[in-house]
Amino acid sequence: MLVASDIHDEECDPFWRRVFIDTVSRVQPDSVVLGGDIFDLAEFGRYSVDPRDWDIVSKIKWVHEFLADIRAAAPDTEIVFIEGNHEHRLLRYLNDNAPALKVLLSDLHGWTVPKLLGLDKYEVRYVARADLATFNKSNVVKEIAKNYEVFHDCFLVDHFPDGRNKGLPGVNGHHHQHVVHSEYSHVFGSYEWHQLGCGHRRQAEYCAGEKWNMGFMTVTIDTQEKRPVMDYHFVGDFALVHGKHYLRGDNE
Repeated sequence: MLVASDIHDEECDPFWRRVFIDTVSRVQPDSVVLGGDIFDLAEFGRYSVDPRDWDIVSKIKWVHEFLADIRAAAPDTEIVFIEGNHEHRLLRYLNDNAPALKVLLSDLHGWTVPKLLGLDKYEVRYVARADLATFNKSNVVKEIAKNYEVFHDCFLVDHFPDGRNKGLPGVNGHHHQHVVHSEYSHVFGSYEWHQLGCGHRRQAEYCAGEKWNMGFMTVTIDTQEKRPVMDYHFVGDFALVHGKHYLRGDNE
């Protein structure tokens, strides 16, 4: 499988995007796992954003094109989309500002967050414990912490670093920096937990993006022995992924 996190729609680094999509095409993974914050959804956030930069439809369409490219590169792959805190912004915004509309969309029309974001077309399996039917803010806060998925009983993908405490090999996103932890359990013996780098461009506004790392991961799982092998791919101005070199273009 290929695992990536923290892409942030139009804030995505174009070189990272090219390397990732080409790797999907070359590897043909059983699953592409997107570990949260694929959307940015700053328009629904609590932090101030210049209204002149608002273009929510364009940003959602960017993600649609990204998913379409994954689907075109690997038509038979499973795409798993784990909700991060930025996708959760939409639900929180409705909960705080339009709870009656949230009930109308959920109970009358049967709408869900992935349906609102237009993900159904791309055959995405959206992993989120909270949805439009979530009643109040405390429920939402509790449920978003449960947004993780376990693959083949031996590999866990969580958007948040708390996943490291669940006792399985795996990865988290959220912090945009690659960190490796060596862990031990009686079941798995010595194993690794990785915090992934991001797909968000490092020339970021409103934050210290120069401290970030960009990258993604290939995971090969022995489904009989329940052992994952994790291969992290750093992406900077060049990248080396499964024997192929990539160089950043002048327009990237």
